[in-house]
Amino acid sequence: MSKWEIVMGLEVHAELSTKTKIFCGCTTAFGGEPNTHVCPGCAGMPGTLPVFNREVLEYAVKLGLVLGCDISRVCRFDRKNYFYPDLPKAYQVSQLHAPICRGGGLEITTDSGSKFIRLHQIHMEEDAGKLLHERGFTKLDYNRGCTPLLEIVSEPDFATSDEVIAYLEKLREILMYLDICDCKMQEGSFRADVNLSVRKPGEALGTRTEMKNINSFKAITRAIEFESKRHIEVLESGGVLVQETRRWDDDCGESFAMRSKANATDYRYFPDPDLLPLTVDEAMLERVRASLPEVADEKRERYVSLGLSAKTAALITHTRERALFFDEVLALGANAKIAANMLQHMKEELPANDFAELVKAREAQTAQSQNLDEGTLLEVRKQIEKAVAENAEAVADYRAGKQKAFGFLMGQAVKAIGKSASPDVIKSTLAAVLAEMTKE
Repeated sequence: MSKWEIVMGLEVHAELSTKTKIFCGCTTAFGGEPNTHVCPGCAGMPGTLPVFNREVLEYAVKLGLVLGCDISRVCRFDRKNYFYPDLPKAYQVSQLHAPICRGGGLEITTDSGSKFIRLHQIHMEEDAGKLLHERGFTKLDYNRGCTPLLEIVSEPDFATSDEVIAYLEKLREILMYLDICDCKMQEGSFRADVNLSVRKPGEALGTRTEMKNINSFKAITRAIEFESKRHIEVLESGGVLVQETRRWDDDCGESFAMRSKANATDYRYFPDPDLLPLTVDEAMLERVRASLPEVADEKRERYVSLGLSAKTAALITHTRERALFFDEVLALGANAKIAANMLQHMKEELPANDFAELVKAREAQTAQSQNLDEGTLLEVRKQIEKAVAENAEAVADYRAGKQKAFGFLMGQAVKAIGKSASPDVIKSTLAAVLAEMTKE
């Protein structure tokens, strides 16, 4: 058993997929020319007043319901006061004293088993601008300023980097299935701050440091490994750790001190006088609850009930888009097991209608093959493969979505095979051969 144990909590920032910012009508689109998505409100000009985007509240309630949080019936915004160049107002509008969500949590699974990670709270806030460091000077881009964020704050329940990554992957999956955040870490729309300390088993929590805005799972793992090792080396050498915010440099694999870590009192939080408290009534709560989509865990459970293995269900739900496509195919009457098997090997994108027809053809072929001897089926398939090979242009047309090409290929196959197989067998075998070609 190790002399030391790691204790971590996470603060995850998820940029919401609203079209406009949280307190003004500026676009949230990523990638504009620097400082072009900015208005006097974003820029903190005196005399401007915020106008709250209520879609942000609905997104927060959605996430809170899925994560089992207590939804506050009345919440309000606070001003978090600090001076930093990416914050033109010299304060950030956030929530401390009356956040939208409290409690709740998320169950994760690692090689060590299952574990429930508790949440402290979820709150709404505005994002800051972006600092661009280049060759000894810094540029400011305020396009991102005032973009709506949900900050998801966990309790200090993490002991390993595996647990941290499992949690982030699960949380990212939920946000994407709810369609409230695109979670593109490379664009900064899903960022994690890691609060880390070490202690000997049974002791009180040690001095913590915070590593800010690490933008990949691999970097998070490396940062945790480095920072925990640094803590242990300082303590074992008789040194004293300083509570501070540190920047992770993934290129050199080290963390560097940025500034001393402030506590809530240092930010002088007080209620924002320009924003009224927000009320969540029962009607809104029920409306949002009724609009909740099926999340990945629920889809996996349903797919397993249809006869799929847990592994196959996990592969299908790996992305929201693939799961939605699979559901559309099932709604068209396709066999779940056959559709799942074919979907895993499909490399070309097909419309759901076309894919469902291929699945039905494969199912029909499977059923009909039971009434024909193996030798006959092999001869039929060889003739069809030959007809397909001799009509490359028609195959290309079919793969481009031209359905008439299938009729042409069917005619060529019937000519070659004659009466040794029924048209239904020829049709289903042709469909299967064409479907397999999409794997290549």
